[in-house]
Amino acid sequence: MNKEIISIKDLRKDFHVGEVTVHALRSVDLTIHEGDFVAIMGTSGSGKSTMLNILGCLDKPSSGSYLLDGTDVSNLSKNELARLRNLKLGFVFQSYNLLPRTSALENVELPLFYNNSVKPRERRERAMAALGAVGLADRVHHMPNQLSGGQQQRVAIARSLVNDPVVILADEATGNLDTRTSYEIMALFQDLNARGKTIVFVTHEPEIAGFTTRNVHFRDGNIVKQHAVENPGSAREMLSTLPVETD
Repeated sequence: MNKEIISIKDLRKDFHVGEVTVHALRSVDLTIHEGDFVAIMGTSGSGKSTMLNILGCLDKPSSGSYLLDGTDVSNLSKNELARLRNLKLGFVFQSYNLLPRTSALENVELPLFYNNSVKPRERRERAMAALGAVGLADRVHHMPNQLSGGQQQRVAIARSLVNDPVVILADEATGNLDTRTSYEIMALFQDLNARGKTIVFVTHEPEIAGFTTRNVHFRDGNIVKQHAVENPGSAREMLSTLPVETD
């Protein structure tokens, strides 16, 4: 069995709205091992976004424990959490979150600016390597407005890789993309997973979840079902079934 990257036990998250308490997460247990590719699913209000915020150390649980790569995050200060995020986590968002007046290369370099141990030359080399890994070696000096949606998401994925995180957290990463581009992005995630990357992918689309290796379903703050995907689909093979685009 591969080592545990995420270990969550009896996790609860409550929000207080006036005199009303909203139980966003209710006694959740979840374990994710190195090399897993997990889809977190559920409708709006199911708790999946709250779960992702806690996994990403962007929010703290009300109670319960969360170990990230062996580190108990519950008692860390804001600065310690920020450092942990920068060293251990990579984020990919639905809206890309790229800096608009900054080249692809500079966007990917950004997480390394907060790592004092990385010198400028190494920072540039690692960012170039990450862009090469997502197939954008010829787009390093392009601005976001010179890139397609799929290319912008590839830049975001390269940015998530540049610190060599223990886990990549993707939030509806295909939500703004058409079918062909969604398959291209999922093919890239499958390639990364095949090379050993641990990925947690939030999605409401069953077809997209079918490209992962395990599905975890949330409803009303609980995990109501989780199962291994017996035969994950190949996004690259699905691409080959689509009509050829012509100009």
